Amino acid sequence: MPLSFGTRLRSAMDERGPLCVGIDPHASLLSSWGLSDDIAGLERFSRTVVEALADTVAVFKPQAAFFERFGSRGIAVLEQTVADARAAGTLVVMDAKRGDIGSTMAAYAETFLREDSPLFSDALTVSPYLGYGSLAPAVELARESGAGLFVLALTSNPEGAEVQRAVREDGRTIGATMLAHLAEENAGATPMGSFGAVVGATLGDLSSFDLDINGPLLAPGIGAQGAEAADLPRVFGTAVRNVVPNVSRGVLRHGPDAGALRRAAARFADEIRVAVAA
Repeated sequence: MPLSFGTRLRSAMDERGPLCVGIDPHASLLSSWGLSDDIAGLERFSRTVVEALADTVAVFKPQAAFFERFGSRGIAVLEQTVADARAAGTLVVMDAKRGDIGSTMAAYAETFLREDSPLFSDALTVSPYLGYGSLAPAVELARESGAGLFVLALTSNPEGAEVQRAVREDGRTIGATMLAHLAEENAGATPMGSFGAVVGATLGDLSSFDLDINGPLLAPGIGAQGAEAADLPRVFGTAVRNVVPNVSRGVLRHGPDAGALRRAAARFADEIRVAVAA
């Protein structure tokens, strides 16, 4: 039985700190690196990020869409990026935000969570807005393979509130309901469950939500979106120890120089450590 994602993530966070660096090769970033917006640029960008940071950060989060836009050749680069990162000992959260029902959801799960898949990742972001129960195939396969999920619960984009803050007949918001489902999935897990939530670091006071789900909280929004590491204790309260802060552009804009990338990541990592320890 493979070690659970929650176990491996806690170990990586304790050893390297909780920083997650996004791998987001969008066209403007490739251009700022002096790279062409094609397969060659995509490959060089991704390889540079992994080689520069794989021995220092706990988690990489490649955004699948920026690879998929190049078709099958882009998927091949994504496969290699995942393989290189995992071979170097860094966990990979595939940011694909998949969500569907039945056999289609099962196929998405097999793509990213089946151990013999070339895109097998340590965890996958998923959308629960066809109903939390629609994620069952992904939950089941993640348990079997020792992988994890990050479920969109309270996202950093302003548009998310119209769904996630909507109130059900029982008085709970949709976001709170997703958090409650995840707490059930993680009940009794040690040192931490494998089923996490995506919760934006830009959202301010979340004390009305129970974020203590005994699982990781992937927190986008630090850096370019305006949140700072110092905001984490105020936003996440007692759950801050389980927060995996994601920084993408704040680190990546310092490329293509590997040393500059490492220094930027180290600066964010230090700020996060200080904030979490406060």
